[in-house]
Amino acid sequence: MSLLIYFFIGIIATFFGALPLGTVNISVINTTIKENMNTAMKIAFAAGFAEIILSFYALHCSMAVTGFISTNDWLQITLTVLVLCFGVFMLLKKQKEVSEQKKSAFNSKYLSGFILGLINPPVLLYWIFVIEFLNRNNYSLTMSDSLTLVFLFFAGVYLGKVLTLYLYGKSSMLIKNKFANISKTVNKFIGILLIAIAAIQFIRLFLG
Repeated sequence: MSLLIYFFIGIIATFFGALPLGTVNISVINTTIKENMNTAMKIAFAAGFAEIILSFYALHCSMAVTGFISTNDWLQITLTVLVLCFGVFMLLKKQKEVSEQKKSAFNSKYLSGFILGLINPPVLLYWIFVIEFLNRNNYSLTMSDSLTLVFLFFAGVYLGKVLTLYLYGKSSMLIKNKFANISKTVNKFIGILLIAIAAIQFIRLFLG
């Protein structure tokens, strides 16, 4: 049962990380509206594998940086402040009208989804933060853990990405009419979540 927790952690962490509108999300929305859901899901399936690669790299890096971060309070405070600032930014920023995305240069939707999902530095930073957060909160996750545990985590990551993009695709007709309002709501939700995480980290650092 404890192993399944990492499966659900993978789903939940990916779901929240994939909620903000980005190139992959918008590509799924446009493809659903202009073509069909089945074609859009090709982008989602490929983007799921890109998400696994990014989370895998973050997990590999975390083995090297976790010890350094844990022994330097100033770095922990800096990272927490950055998370707080980003949360406030997401909460307060004004939503601009989103222009129509240019057609992909790739004929293959699978290739397009994979490239768009992989070339995404903010997602890599998000995963490094998530894994560090888990390691500091009694949910240790490293490459030295059992193969089953790591597999379940990455399976959750894949499912979380595909599920989020699927929901974007299914909601695309509604988003077409109320795009700005939905985007603003999502940004506010993510902002509140990040501020809450930063507050928890400050409490742990100064009162723990």
